Amino acid sequence: MESDSSKKFKQPPFMESGILLVDKPSAWTSHDVVNFVRRRFNVKKVGHCGTLDPAATGLLVLVLGRATKLSQRLSGDDKVYESVMKIGTQTDSLDMDGEITAENDWSSVTESDVKVICNQFVGEQFQTPPMVSAKKVNGQRLYKLARKGIEVHREPIKIKVNSLEINKIELPLVSFTVSCSKGTYIRSLCSDIGDKLGCGGVLYCLRRLNCGMFSVENATSVDEIKEWEQNNLLDKMLWVNNLLDNKDV
Repeated sequence: MESDSSKKFKQPPFMESGILLVDKPSAWTSHDVVNFVRRRFNVKKVGHCGTLDPAATGLLVLVLGRATKLSQRLSGDDKVYESVMKIGTQTDSLDMDGEITAENDWSSVTESDVKVICNQFVGEQFQTPPMVSAKKVNGQRLYKLARKGIEVHREPIKIKVNSLEINKIELPLVSFTVSCSKGTYIRSLCSDIGDKLGCGGVLYCLRRLNCGMFSVENATSVDEIKEWEQNNLLDKMLWVNNLLDNKDV
């Protein structure tokens, strides 16, 4: 998914360190974005602070140079997502990228039912990671096992939903904004809500709005970055020298 513009000319090594906020487009993987920035600007080390699924859009926090040391720390920050759930539909990936496994009658579900059930998912809880995910079990990525038709036991992990605010209900679609802890799968949340409603549910679309202190409002689109040179990257980067000089990092 990388643009040929990243290979048009070889720039000198980019030696500065910092954070770049990118508004990831749909169909690009998080690795696509990392690889594009690394090659486009000739940066030796680039990482990200929390994977976004290919179909998802929104804030991807990139760390460049010495700032890659902050990746684990920043990945642990709470996230905010704008999500749409479709009730009555179930897929093998828990989102619309997977194969549909069931289409269930949702006609008896009311808006009041949706509000009551969604409210039950606010707070600490255990969630089982989906098979189609980047999480590792016994050293292997779950999605790689899923591609081979292999399903393995996944230990539920403790997560926390800080808030879940419903924006609009137009059944079978439910739009909501959720603030949650690291490791929360919104796909699994939609599936679990759907199960509680008695008809199943699936993640219809997803956009990340915030990662800790960072907001997508301050992020730059990939299309705009394609037009940059190194001086533009330098201007847009957030400096993190105070964090890098902290011995606790």
